[in-house]
Amino acid sequence: MLRACFLAFVPIFVAVDALGMVPVFIGLTGGMSVAERTGLLRRAVPVALVVALSFLFIGKLVFLWLDITISDFLVAGGTVLFILSIRDLLSFNRTPPVSPDTGGVVPLAVPLIVGPAVLATSLILLDSYGIWPTVFSIVTNILLCGLILSGANHVSRLLGQVGLQTISKVANLLLAAIGIMLVRRGLFEMFSG
Repeated sequence: MLRACFLAFVPIFVAVDALGMVPVFIGLTGGMSVAERTGLLRRAVPVALVVALSFLFIGKLVFLWLDITISDFLVAGGTVLFILSIRDLLSFNRTPPVSPDTGGVVPLAVPLIVGPAVLATSLILLDSYGIWPTVFSIVTNILLCGLILSGANHVSRLLGQVGLQTISKVANLLLAAIGIMLVRRGLFEMFSG
């Protein structure tokens, strides 16, 4: 069980990319007070948890209703992950600031904390490791992300701009590789079945 929790933790950790989100968070909340940033995170983290866990429990029912197979979702999710990671790898633009009133839900909770990467990965982990390791990995990674983002100024000072960008780029390379792996698995399942 402990091994399964660890193995489920790592892909969600890469998908959430909490350290890579620090510069985005700092850019989004530029000019906000510490209290406004804290309020933003207090709204974003619970919303991200609810979205991720809801999708984990009803995602497969939605698939049945829409006649989507796991293989279809693997290919679609892998393609989206690959495109998102390449976009982030090649992006040099700053994200515009958000409102302290609505920014906690969109874009911070969804799609930055819980986006296609987390949703696709969580369904794969559910099949691979079961419900409890997957729930553990989602909850711990989202809470860890909230904790890291709450200390964004400290993390930024510690790693420096170059360190943050380097970590973000490496995480996006891993995410691109995970995207390709998902597409490969989906295609293999489609053609072998």
